[in-house]
Amino acid sequence: MSPPPPPPPAPPPPPTTPLTARCEGLARRRLHACVGISPFNGYFHAQRIAELARWALEGFDDVHFFVPDTLAAHTLEAVGYPPERAAWKARRQGQHVRNKVTTALTALGLSAQAAQARILAGATLDANDRYRALHQEVRARYRADRAFRAACLEGAHWVLERRLPPGAAPTAAQRATAVRYLLGELPLFLDTPGIVGTAESVFCYHRTPLFLRQLFGGELSCRPVPGQGFLEVAPR
Repeated sequence: MSPPPPPPPAPPPPPTTPLTARCEGLARRRLHACVGISPFNGYFHAQRIAELARWALEGFDDVHFFVPDTLAAHTLEAVGYPPERAAWKARRQGQHVRNKVTTALTALGLSAQAAQARILAGATLDANDRYRALHQEVRARYRADRAFRAACLEGAHWVLERRLPPGAAPTAAQRATAVRYLLGELPLFLDTPGIVGTAESVFCYHRTPLFLRQLFGGELSCRPVPGQGFLEVAPR
């Protein structure tokens, strides 16, 4: 009987780009990664999530996956879905994405329970004291700080422009609705370490919008904690 064929080689790690010198130092220490997985984004198919899971588990001491499931309802509302329909559609897609993350992690040897514990989604974050405090803080800042509000609304524009017909620009009302998505994910860019209970973390995503460049570049009135970094993980 001939021996079984060798397993296929692991794919090469994706190119990564730290946003700042501080982010580079945090990424080099590899203590913790928080990988953003967006619902309703075709980039995050099952194979891509599996690749990101392998890369993160092999490269960092610990890892979580941020799935903004309930937050996605705000984007759906902004493009015309009624609130109840938007919430239902976001929950359904969020469950689909969480299942893909769980499948990827269990294939790498984690138990289903351990895999699910590494997913930061709406219900988990809503029960997290540090997340709730940060979310309240950024919403208050959005109301009080005109420059911060303008930057957030521009960030909402970036989120919306890929969901509107070509050439269409979001209205002021659409941006005011969609900005709730950005304000809900902002705590993860400010203090993932405080949310998950680690000393340092780098948030990992495949694109870097202007808002995050401003945030980590010190151009906004709020600042990430010293142990918070950002790492762009380039698509292949």
